[in-house]
Amino acid sequence: MTAPHLSRDELKALVRTVPDFPHAGIQFRDITTLIGHHQGMAASVRHLAELADAVGADKIAGMEARGFIFGAAVAVQLGVGFVPVRKPGKLPIETIGIDYALEYGTDRLEMDPGAIEPGQNVVMVDDLIATGGTALASAELLRKAGALVSHALFVIDLPDLGGASRLRAAGVTVDALMAFDGD
Repeated sequence: MTAPHLSRDELKALVRTVPDFPHAGIQFRDITTLIGHHQGMAASVRHLAELADAVGADKIAGMEARGFIFGAAVAVQLGVGFVPVRKPGKLPIETIGIDYALEYGTDRLEMDPGAIEPGQNVVMVDDLIATGGTALASAELLRKAGALVSHALFVIDLPDLGGASRLRAAGVTVDALMAFDGD
């Protein structure tokens, strides 16, 4: 069965905006309405898989947690492996990791060091790019593991928060299926 051919604009219309969440003045972009719509989910994965295929992805990496939803589906569609980039303490083996700064504090990402062979072209996939902190840390971690990371794909870009620009400055080409400017 082939995925429906919904346009990017049709997909954008499936994303619910929740005003004042988690704080007053924030317009939260909720993808649960998109992933709960079988044609919308299938079309999103198809669009992302076409982009990843065009750059010759050897593997797809997804960041916990919603990057697992889209990234694993893209990997299956392409017939390539999936690399989960995890929160700390989630893997039962020795891991490699990276600490990165948050607005208030730090966080850590980890992965299986054997998940990537040196020189593999790994495309990152996630649901949303905001400030870019997690995506930048993921790219650095994947590169530390030996991956070539030159592309990152997102369902949603929030360009006013600057994450895509930060990734581009780090040598990562960014594409998103849709963008929501600040409201």
